Amino acid sequence: MDDTRKADAPEQPAENKATAVELGRLLKEHKGGDVVVIDLRPLSMWTDFFVIATASSGVHLSGLQRQVKEFAAKNKLTILRGQKKAVSGGGWDVCDLGSIVVHIMTETSRSFYELENLWSGGSRLAL
Repeated sequence: MDDTRKADAPEQPAENKATAVELGRLLKEHKGGDVVVIDLRPLSMWTDFFVIATASSGVHLSGLQRQVKEFAAKNKLTILRGQKKAVSGGGWDVCDLGSIVVHIMTETSRSFYELENLWSGGSRLAL
């Protein structure tokens, strides 16, 4: 399998981990619910970490996504595919930073897709 995307990433793994944890803390600080950071390095060739948070409403979801974008700009992180929505108005926004993928979901979407269960082989990092 081609692993060029990760090989081209400018950050080192320790920096990726610290950045993922910092993003998790940022989302928690802005009232993101049940924030988790999952280390996917042993499981995935296309990304290293998932940061997952629950938003209480569509407005809250947009506000959290704005915080992620501002954090990325401030820390010179490239948003690879921009802001994506799984379904328009579907309660799930994804921000792909390459080695870190941020998922902000409503409670309904989070319980339906169960990303933590899907990637249960990854270890959760302390925030």
